[in-house]
Order: sequence, then C-alpha cells, then structure tokens
Amino acid sequence: MNEAGPIGVFDSGVGGLSVLKWIRETLPNENLIYVADSQYAPYGEQPQDLIEQRAKVLTQFLIDEGAKAVVVACNTATVSAINLLRDNFSVPIVGIEPGIKPAVSLSKSGVVGVMATTNTVNSDSVLKLINRFADGRQVEIQPCPGLVECVEKLELNSPRTHQLVQQYVTALLEKGVDTIVLGCTHYPFLLPSIQKIAGNSVEVIDTGEAVAREAKRRLEDADLCSGFAVRGVEVFWSSQVHRQTQNTISTLWGSKVLVKSLSI
Repeated sequence: MNEAGPIGVFDSGVGGLSVLKWIRETLPNENLIYVADSQYAPYGEQPQDLIEQRAKVLTQFLIDEGAKAVVVACNTATVSAINLLRDNFSVPIVGIEPGIKPAVSLSKSGVVGVMATTNTVNSDSVLKLINRFADGRQVEIQPCPGLVECVEKLELNSPRTHQLVQQYVTALLEKGVDTIVLGCTHYPFLLPSIQKIAGNSVEVIDTGEAVAREAKRRLEDADLCSGFAVRGVEVFWSSQVHRQTQNTISTLWGSKVLVKSLSI
C-alpha cells in the first residue's frame, strides 16, 4: 500500500479537469496532481512528435513529484503517446479514448457520432476502435476545431462557442445519429449546449467516469490505493500561468485554487 503517493493527471490544457472531477468522486481519499499543458494547447492541432515529447516530459515530472500512477486525461495524447509512455515508465498509466463501445450498445438508430479534435479524428487508434466495436453500426466522426480554444478561454456560453457547437452537432444530427460521444475531455464543459442542440432524445456520452473507474481498478490491482481516511488534496500546475489561468481552472474545478507555474 502506498498511502502518500498522489495520482498524476495531465492534459493539453484545462479539459482534463472534467476527468479529474470523476477521479475525485471515485477515489475521494487519494491525493491528486493535475498538470495543464496550456502553453501547447490544443494538442489536437499539434504534430505527433511534439505530443509524444510533451507526454514524456509531463509524465516524468509527475513521477518526480511522487505520482504512483498517471492518467492521460487527453484523447489526443492517449492515441498519440500512450504506448510510448507505457514502454518508458513502470507506474500504471491510464489513458482515455472515445467511448465508441458504449455508444454502439446504446444506439437504436444504428448511427453513432463522435465529436473530436483533428488529430484524434485522424488517428489509427480511433479507426481501430471503430473496426473493433462498430458491430455493423455507422460511426460518423466530426472534427471540431475551435472548441478546445473556447473552453481554454472560459468562453462556455459565448456566441462563437454556440455557433461552433450548433455547426458540429447539427452536422451529426443530419446523418441520423442518436448517440454522440465526446471524444475530447474539454467537451464535457460544453455539455449543456451540446445536449440542448442535440435534444433529449440523443444520448451524449462522457467517458471520464469510465476512466476514473479504470484508474481505481489499476490501483487496486497494484495494491496502491490510499489508506487515508480523510479526503485527499489537489495540487494544480500549468505551463502557462497568468491571472486568466487561475480564474479558468478555479471556475471549471468549482472552487478557488492556486495554480503553480511549470517551466519545462
């Protein structure tokens, strides 16, 4: 049992906070470290080699900070670098991928939509997921450039954000989807807008809860769960800290937090 070691979590920016919320709810007694790599956000528009390099640097940082496990709370970083990280580090590493399997099982129309960043859309990993789990269903993938930036700027309800959500969701609805997968951890923060445009008859899937359950399972299997009887604490880092960063992370997390500056 490793009571002291925290769980490390990173994303290209603030989107992974949606996963961190599920981890906190699922593992209330664990200490958590979150890194927002906002200087390089969004990963969805970055070259493969940069994503791999940042993923390795951030994972090493979290391990140096004592992390007993690392959660890659970014779909793009997962599809781009998860195998590389598992080859280079010995701690449990949990990734996140679009929830195509549950979406297929829920769909009645046989048409499933996936909202994702450009790099996630174009990845071999997503193609493999579709080939593995589509089971004869039609999977429509919708690239959503611009949405990550809206969340990073905390523009959750701006006219520009609503226009983009309307454009991307409508494109999927026109193809007959009755289930939409949020293939980026930033998108759950836009869920009210997405659900409103999609309508109550469309199921919207956020895979953050499944990732938290998998993190718990991996810790239990490795006998790494905290033995603390009190609620764990959170530490926040960002590679781009200014007043807006503090405000954005505090707002999305739901309480005022101190964000430390990460200069690597």
